[in-house]
Amino acid sequence: MSIKENLLHIKSSLPAGVTLIAVTKTHPAEKLMEVYNAGHRIFGENKVQEMCDKYETLPKDIEWHLIGHLQSNKVKYIAPFVSLIHSVDSLRLLQEINRQALKNGRVIDCLLQIYIADEETKFGLSFEEAEQLLASDAFKQLQNIQITGLMGMATNTDDKDQVRKEFRSLRSFFSQLRPAHPSFSILSMGMSSDYLMAIEEGSTMVRVGSSIFGNREYPAK
Repeated sequence: MSIKENLLHIKSSLPAGVTLIAVTKTHPAEKLMEVYNAGHRIFGENKVQEMCDKYETLPKDIEWHLIGHLQSNKVKYIAPFVSLIHSVDSLRLLQEINRQALKNGRVIDCLLQIYIADEETKFGLSFEEAEQLLASDAFKQLQNIQITGLMGMATNTDDKDQVRKEFRSLRSFFSQLRPAHPSFSILSMGMSSDYLMAIEEGSTMVRVGSSIFGNREYPAK
């Protein structure tokens, strides 16, 4: 199927209340425009430089989500325009986002990335670390960020029971935190390989790339 057909097929399968992020990493602007011209406006990027380059060349009504690991020294480049940062994994990073948001006269929405996978390569806070961050005086002083929920990435495995267990654990933690944090509305979990299972386990936002665009494209070396 074409990119447009893939997109519309996926969107038609999503329940009400679930938001689709078209993950555009490594794909050229012309492919992104196929998605844009099909009416979709929420795009996700892993790398700051690639997101900034695409922001400059593509229509300005696109809602950009940073879904990859974010270094503190890169925050300043996306602070003027990013809609949601999914990958906050430390108080230090959150403080820098707050500082750059203040400089730009914005309040930037963020998700806490929670470590739920059985993989050392994944980033994220433990449940305990997330609770400590949210309860800290330092966090409560931050006026230019808003935590709107949680993000997690399941283990890259064919063991569906394990993936489901990981998603379920994050949903349970989200439900536990939500009464004390009324701004929590987003549970971002699920990618091309597992987004349907993630939705079954309570995801409200899925990050889908290859199922829309096909395999990633890498620049020639």
